[in-house]
Amino acid sequence: MFLQGIANFIDDLMGGFQLVGLAMLVGGIVWALSVLRVAASDGGAPRSAPTGTLSLAARVLRWGALLLAAAQALKIVTKGLVLAATLGTLPLADYASTVQVEAGGLRLLLALAAAIVAGWIAAAPQSLPRWRIGSAIAAAVVISGGWLVHAVGRFEDRALLMQLTVVHQLAAAVWVGGVVQLLALWRAGRRDAALREFWPEAVARFSPVGMACVVLLVVTGVVLANDYLGSWQGLFGTGYGSLVAAKVVLLAVTLAFAALNFSAGRAWRRYRDNSGNSGKRQQPGGSAPPAALARVPFYIEAETFLLVAVLFVAASLSSLPPAIDIPQASAQFHEVLGMFAPKLPSLVTPSHANLLAGEAERLAIVGRVASEAATDWSDYNHNIAGLFLVGMGAFALLSYLPRMAWARYWPLGFVMLGVFLFFRSDAETWPLGPIGFWASTFGNGEVLQHRLATLLCFGLGVVELRVRKAGRRESSDPRYAFAVLCALGGLLLITHAHTPFELKTDYLIQSTHLVMGLLATLMAVGRWLELRLAEGHSPGWSRAAGLLSVSAMLCIGLVLVFYKEPLV
Repeated sequence: MFLQGIANFIDDLMGGFQLVGLAMLVGGIVWALSVLRVAASDGGAPRSAPTGTLSLAARVLRWGALLLAAAQALKIVTKGLVLAATLGTLPLADYASTVQVEAGGLRLLLALAAAIVAGWIAAAPQSLPRWRIGSAIAAAVVISGGWLVHAVGRFEDRALLMQLTVVHQLAAAVWVGGVVQLLALWRAGRRDAALREFWPEAVARFSPVGMACVVLLVVTGVVLANDYLGSWQGLFGTGYGSLVAAKVVLLAVTLAFAALNFSAGRAWRRYRDNSGNSGKRQQPGGSAPPAALARVPFYIEAETFLLVAVLFVAASLSSLPPAIDIPQASAQFHEVLGMFAPKLPSLVTPSHANLLAGEAERLAIVGRVASEAATDWSDYNHNIAGLFLVGMGAFALLSYLPRMAWARYWPLGFVMLGVFLFFRSDAETWPLGPIGFWASTFGNGEVLQHRLATLLCFGLGVVELRVRKAGRRESSDPRYAFAVLCALGGLLLITHAHTPFELKTDYLIQSTHLVMGLLATLMAVGRWLELRLAEGHSPGWSRAAGLLSVSAMLCIGLVLVFYKEPLV
């Protein structure tokens, strides 16, 4: 029961970590060859990257390979245990002969080999032959993933779709991996002058590589989406389509940051060429260093937040049937819009006894039709939670006004919301219901995610209240906990699934969670940038980022206030 309850949740999480690890591995190889130009370093050509950059790239590459191997191994083991729990025994030979295990096992072995080779490269980072061997293994890792995608199950154009998916994943991996390398280089440059000097050059060199990846990503993505969606209704009326739409939204925001970085890189190169001294210091008559370059590291951090969210969305896609395969289960566009239409919130809750009585009736009905009490209970929970968030958003906006310092205590609302969710989120389980804490938490993936959401609320309130009270007097890591927790909450909402089957009512509910997950991601990015830009002495940009963050929170509140359980 434990494994059946959380298997899908673990599968989505491990799928996301797999893609992150793949990006760090493949992106690290392309980074070394195209940005650091290991071939130039090997031949002693001018303008090669400092030796330290190659060592750093190899370390990041190794961590990516290990992450990929660990995530792949956990997916194989978890699915095997779920199969054993379902059948009462594990037919090991039959399980091992499945495509998922064979292709997954091969990718696991290749990832471990890549980790070993990465350590070998780190011992002699300027050796071009070692990087070439690493490139060959990374290419094999990418190709092996072709047997772990939706295309394997298609009857038409299977080979073409597999190849397009591999190219799509490769483009994403090079882009995300390069961004991770840029971030690692900047952080290392704070302790190493040579790496710090090379940083602007790395930004400028990676920009065209990133642009090429984006073009390839979009072209292959459009072709794949056309095949898997089938229609506009498939895009907006199914869980698969809504995740594709979420990817598009996240990529659009990410591209805005990428454009800022690209512009800053070009401006720095013009400055360097005008100064005639590789951009180290301004020469008489030269132009001033681009001020935007100082903000680029913070934009790259935000870009990393968004790209990781994109990878987790992509991983969630693999657990849902393509929209073209379930036309009978698609929701109409007006039904989806109806979930977000303004409505009066429910302020009256049914009794707990009526709810439990209705649950017994629901479980006896095919199709899991909710009782009237259960529907009213859910509407009340969502609407009250929305009122909490709308109130916090309003106070948070006031806190940016002069002489409104008292409004900075708005994070206390998260603590109160956590208490509310603790008792109300799953009323048929502990502490109100008859199902015990451990049985409910680890026997149902949805309940587990609700428990995690409750902990997130407490954490958000306590940590952010401390930071808001301290203001700028404190500059420690807890300042960023709110942004990190918001990002985790966004991932939970994006990967949140009420059932492994794609019923229309489940999708309509999922659509609201997905929108809130996207908004939570923007909330995290805004808060992170607010703090980072304030440290970088950009108060105007910092304020704008802060207003974006609290506005996203206010929008989440409105989605919850207007929430009503679908009656279809």
